[in-house]
Order: sequence, then structure tokens, then C-alpha cells
Amino acid sequence: MPPESEAPRRRDDRQPTPWRVEGAPEEKKQGPMGMPRPPGGRRFIYFVVALLALNFLFASLVPSSPNRIEVPYTQFLNEVDANNVKEVFAKGDSLQGTFKNKVKPQDSDHEPETKFTTFRPAFAPSNDNLLSELRQKNVVVTAKALDNGRSIWADILLFFGPTLLLVGIFVFAARRAGGAGAAGLGGLGRSRAKRYDAAQAARVTFADVAGIDEAEDELEEVVDFLKQPDKYRELGATIPKGVLLSGQPGTGKTLLARAVAGEANVPFFSISASEFIEMVVGVGASRVRDLFSQAKAAAPSIIFIDELDAIGRQRGGSGSIGGHDEREQTLNQILTEMDGFDGSEGVIVLASTNRPDVLDAALLRPGRFDRRITVNPPDVEGREKILEVHTRSVPLADDVDLKGIAATTPGMVGADLRNLVNEAALLAAKGGHKKVESADFYNAFEKIVLGTERRITLSREERERTAYHEGGHALLGMLEPGADPVRKVSIVPRGRALGVTFQSPESDRYGYDKAYLLGRIVGALGGRAAEEIIYGSVTTGAESDLQQVTSIARSMVGRWGMSDEIGLVTVISDEPQYPGAGPASEATRELIDQEVRRIVEECYARAVAQLRDNRDRLDGLARELLVHETLDEGEAYAAAGFVRGDAPGDRPPHGMLKEPSVTPRALGQAPASEPERD
Repeated sequence: MPPESEAPRRRDDRQPTPWRVEGAPEEKKQGPMGMPRPPGGRRFIYFVVALLALNFLFASLVPSSPNRIEVPYTQFLNEVDANNVKEVFAKGDSLQGTFKNKVKPQDSDHEPETKFTTFRPAFAPSNDNLLSELRQKNVVVTAKALDNGRSIWADILLFFGPTLLLVGIFVFAARRAGGAGAAGLGGLGRSRAKRYDAAQAARVTFADVAGIDEAEDELEEVVDFLKQPDKYRELGATIPKGVLLSGQPGTGKTLLARAVAGEANVPFFSISASEFIEMVVGVGASRVRDLFSQAKAAAPSIIFIDELDAIGRQRGGSGSIGGHDEREQTLNQILTEMDGFDGSEGVIVLASTNRPDVLDAALLRPGRFDRRITVNPPDVEGREKILEVHTRSVPLADDVDLKGIAATTPGMVGADLRNLVNEAALLAAKGGHKKVESADFYNAFEKIVLGTERRITLSREERERTAYHEGGHALLGMLEPGADPVRKVSIVPRGRALGVTFQSPESDRYGYDKAYLLGRIVGALGGRAAEEIIYGSVTTGAESDLQQVTSIARSMVGRWGMSDEIGLVTVISDEPQYPGAGPASEATRELIDQEVRRIVEECYARAVAQLRDNRDRLDGLARELLVHETLDEGEAYAAAGFVRGDAPGDRPPHGMLKEPSVTPRALGQAPASEPERD
């Protein structure tokens, strides 16, 4: 008994384990004499014994040597005298050979055979002229080794080889299946998730993430929970089971997920949702079970499912037949696995999607994806920080101003900025620069946004028409109050356009007002209006302009309530989460078309009137474009007779302006049967 002063240690006094680990190997089960027990237990042993018995049975039926009869030496000599011996080979006193015709051994019931063996008696004289007699009978005498049957290794291979081969195949198949319900399917049921450990060199932390501070702040709480779970448990808090990251492509959702794992120093299992689906029904659910089993065994850990909408779409659609749709089975298994969490496993499921509106409601309820984080495009300060991250290993010249580059790239996300830095570095290397210069960044920006220059030769008439077309766009951009400043005008063919006019806002904008939208329509129609004023005819070059103005006007009428005829209702919506904006009636659709046509016609009339009143400015802008082909911001305003900052378009807008976007007013492609025009 322990001393009275030393109380026995209770179970509750043990040091608590931070996370409950499921599926981890505890202690290897020992068999007799301390040997590890084989997989499958006794049944596996019985199975192997039965295989060995069958192996021995069939192996015993295989003769160990050719069917060779043993004949007396005197009978052999008689057969030699009868010229019935075809071949003889010997070693010592043992003789073997082949008869020409089958012979039955004397005093034996053995069937007649051609192959024989005999032994020369020790008392036989060594000079009995046997060799001479064999030669006289034309018998082939060789020194070939005697036929003693199979070797010991051949016997081992015959009696044990098939059994060992079958057992090896079964063990290999069982291990490949990994208990995921796919034994015999070559491991189809095993998860294909890539595991990234904290010890790896390519570790990502929050230091590698910039420009999305709001999302980063929310995820820091998850990191802290993984590091210090007791601090939250003492207050009764449980870790979020799932975190859904949504946002447009390239905003850094995957990078954020890896940064969470890197900060928390935990294993990170990454898989795309489409990798769960296979042609074999049930494999997706097996892979989900295997993935969660691996994550629980490595807890604390993070599971990251990219593009969740590939399997997480709303159930009950026309694609499922009889409730056995493979995608739905996979989704059901994910829901079941996440329901099995009680917060003590230390496993967090992170998922990303560009379409959160199409996800099944069961995924989004509390207890599954408890936290939903929207990763928005970065603002100007965020873009500057992102550029700083991506230029760490890029030598920059002294004239590079990252803040200025960030200001001219509204609407670009992290992936766009990374591509911009890479394109600038490629251009610098192509130009033989030792460092990446400011001109390399702006040339790369033009290549990405405006398109690559095309080496085609335009006729004089086409160049002049293109110059007036682009001049109309640019001049209306300078005249319309609150319009985005004109940054560059060019009549150099780029991409699929014969010319481009690039406008971008001074700062990030997150909303439209009606005056600004009407100004956008007026500016987009400037090219068509300029052609009509100068030439009295129009071309196919305004195709993309007309598509743009139609889209803006239709959204004003049907989505944003900017038409008195339609009123403050939404009758057009591409978002399935707004079921109230369903199909409109025939009368409403006709009214929408009338309102769209009215808005576009009024804006076109305004564009024509503005260009007629400023014909001299249009001519001056076109002349400069024909001479220089490309005009930057200052040159374009000077060619139109304005001082930058004093143009009517530089006046403050009436209200909130547009969301951050970079949309060059470039001419669209003409129909396939006609050449491109500008």
C-alpha cells in the first residue's frame, strides 16, 4: 500500500492531451512469443494454411524427373546387340540413355518406355569393349550430366512459390486500399490529397500574404485556437469546424489556407474537390473517409478543399438519378464527416469557392462551415503590399515606384499583380536590362490590359478612321463630368482590336451612380458617333462598344432600379440566391427593351452633339494620333486642347462611382465574314 501521505494518482490528475487523436496507431498488437500479429487475425492464417495444402497437393502430382525405366545391365547389353539403343550418357557406373523402340523392363509391371537407366556391375571387366560395340551400332555417346530430376530450389519454388505470390498480392491490394473500402480496386478509394508538413522548406506564413488584411485577421483566430486550445476551452469555446473562403479567382484563397497551416505549424492536406469523383460509384465517398481519417491521425491538422462547388452544389437537380448520383454521395459523406467533429479532434476544414451562391444549404449551416470569409480584391494600399511581396527577389531600378504602379492597377488581384511582375521581369531580360525598370512595368501592364501589339499594315484610310474612332472615345472621356481619366490612346493594333482607349479611375471605386453610368455609355458610343460625323457612315468596329452599352443600360433598368418606367424592382438577375428576380412577364420584357433603347439613343444623341460642338478638338486629337500612333495621358489632353485637371471630365462626380475595374474601351472584333474595323 502507498504511504498515507501519498494519495494514489487519480485518472483526472494526468496531463491532458491537447487534441483527441483518432486513427493513430496506438500500440502494435503482439502475438505469441512477442511477434506482431498478422493482418486479418486467425482467418488470415487459416487462409494461408489452406493455400499451402492446395499447393502441396498439386505440386505432388508433378513428376520430379522424366518417366525413365530402370532396366538390368544384361537387358541393356541385349538391346545394344539388337541395335535398339539410340543414345547413351554415363557418369561413373551409372548409365542413362534412350531406346529406339519402347522396352518393358524385365521382372516389372512398368509400362514400356524409351528412356532408361541402368548400373554397370562393379565386377564387370573394364575392358569389355562396350564402347567399341556401341560405336559399331552407331549409338550416340555423350558426356552429358545425368538426369537426377528437380533441384532443391525448384522444389521449394514449386511447393511454396504460388502460395507466397498469392499472399503477397492480397497484402499489397489490402495496403493500397488502406481500409478505405476499395480492396481489390487498386487503391481507388484512397485519398489523393497532398500533405504539406510544417518542416518543409516551402512553408507559407502570413508574411507571404498581403493586401487582404480583413480575411487574414479572421483566420488568425483559427491559428491561435490551434496553438492554444486550452485558452478557449476554459471559456467553453469550440474551434470552428469549417471555414469557407469565397471570392473572385486570384484573390489568394489557397494562399491564405496554406498560410494558416504554416502559422500553426500543423500538417496541411490539400485536394481539389474534383479529385474525389471517379467513374466507379462510391469511390468519392471512400476518398472522403480516407482523407478525414488521415487528418485525424495527424491532428492537429487542416484539410483544404479547393473549388468546393465542384461537389457541393445544391442537391436534387436533374443530374441525379434515383438518389445514387456519385457527386451527391461524396457531398453526403463530407456532411457526415463534419458532423462527426466534436471540437476535440483538432481538425479544421478550409474550403474555397468562386461561387458560394450555388452551394448546398446543408454545407453552409452552423456546425459545418461555421465561418464564411469573403476575400475581396485589394485596395491601392493592398496592391502596393502585394507588389512588395512579389518583388522581393526581383532587382528593381531606382525609377520604379510601386505605389504609382498600384494606383494605376485598380481591380487587379494578387494573381494579376504577380503576373504583372513576372511579365515586367521577362521584358527586362529580353531588353538586356540588369534591373527591372519602370518602363518594363508599364509595358507589361499595357501588354496584359490592352493586348499584344499586332504587326499588321493598315491602309491610310483605315488608320485615319481608327484615329477618329479612338479620338471620339478619348474626347468624350475628357468632356463627361466625373468620367475616368484617359490614360492612353493608341491606334496600334493590339489583340483583336485596331485601336484602344484606356481609362482608369484615380482611386478605387465601389459603386455606380446614374450620372456616371450614363457617362460611360456616352463615352463608349463616342467612336461610333465620331465615324458618323466625319464619314457619314459607320463600320463594324463598334461591336464591343455596343455590347458594353447594352449591358450597362439593361442592368440599369432591370437590376439597379434606375428606370422610372420599371420602378424599384429587380427583374433581371444572374444570381440564383435571389429567386424573386425570376422570369419577367412578356409585357415587362418589352418594357425593358424599350427603356434600354431609349437610354442608348439619348446617350448617342448626347455623344454626337458633344463631338459636333468640339469638332476642332476631335480633329487635333486625330492628327496627333496619326503622327505618333500612341499618346499617353498628358499628350492626349494636350492634343485635345485641355490642361490635365481643368477638363470638364475632371470635375467631381455626383456620388459614388464604379467598382474597381480596368476596362479599356477597345474595339471588339468584327463578324467573321468581315474585316476588323476601328
